[in-house]
Amino acid sequence: MNTKSHILVNGHKHVVYQSNALSQKELIKQSAAFYNFLNQRRSIREYADTAVPKKVIEALLKTASSAPSGAHKQPWTFCAVSNPALKTKIKEAAEAEEKESYKSRMSDRWKKDLEPLGTNMHKPFLEVAPWLIIVFKKVHEVGESGEKMNNYYVNESVGIACGMLITAIHNAGLVTLTHTPSPMNFLAKLLNRPSNERAFLLLPIGYPKSPTYVPDIERKPLDEIAVFYE
Repeated sequence: MNTKSHILVNGHKHVVYQSNALSQKELIKQSAAFYNFLNQRRSIREYADTAVPKKVIEALLKTASSAPSGAHKQPWTFCAVSNPALKTKIKEAAEAEEKESYKSRMSDRWKKDLEPLGTNMHKPFLEVAPWLIIVFKKVHEVGESGEKMNNYYVNESVGIACGMLITAIHNAGLVTLTHTPSPMNFLAKLLNRPSNERAFLLLPIGYPKSPTYVPDIERKPLDEIAVFYE
C-alpha cells in the first residue's frame, strides 16, 4: 500500500521532497570528504576475473537511472553482459574498429596525446572484466502502434546518467573505463537492439588486477576549471 501523501499540481500528483539538509559545518566537511574519495577514481584497463554479483550490477544501474532527464523521459537502456561468448564477440569487433582507428582515423596529434595513457588497439579487458555495461541512448520512443514519440536532451540526459553510474561504480569499490570504439554500430547488432537505440558508451566493470599501475597524471586545479562570479 502506498502511504505517501500527495497534492495535485496542475492535475498531476506531487509528493513532499525529503530533504537531507546539513549544517554549513557538516556541509563543508561532507563535500570535501566526497571530493577526496572521488578524486581517487581512475580509469582501469587491467581487471581481475573475480566475479561481481548480479545484484550489485542491478543496484548500480538503478542508481544511474535515478539521473535527471529531459521531460523525465529516461532515454536510456543499460545492457549488462556477463556471457563469456558474447564478451569475446564484443572484444573482437571492438578491436577491429580500434585497429582501423589507430591505422587511419586518428591524427598523429591524437595518438601523441594518448601516449602517456598507454592506450592501444588491444582491449583484453572486454573479455576479462566480469561485466560489460553498454549504454544505449534512445533517440526517440516507439509507441504501441509504431509511431515515433519525442525524447528531449537525449545526449545530455544519457551523459548525466553515465556520470552517475561511474560514480556509483567507484562507490561500490569497483573500477571501470569509459570505452568508446568508433563507430559503435556493431554493438547494436551484437545485442540485437531496436533501431531507435544508438550505442553511447561501453563500461567494463570489475575489480582491478593486483597489482595494477596507472599513469602518474594530475587533474587540473580549481582555478583552471572554474570561474566564480561573486
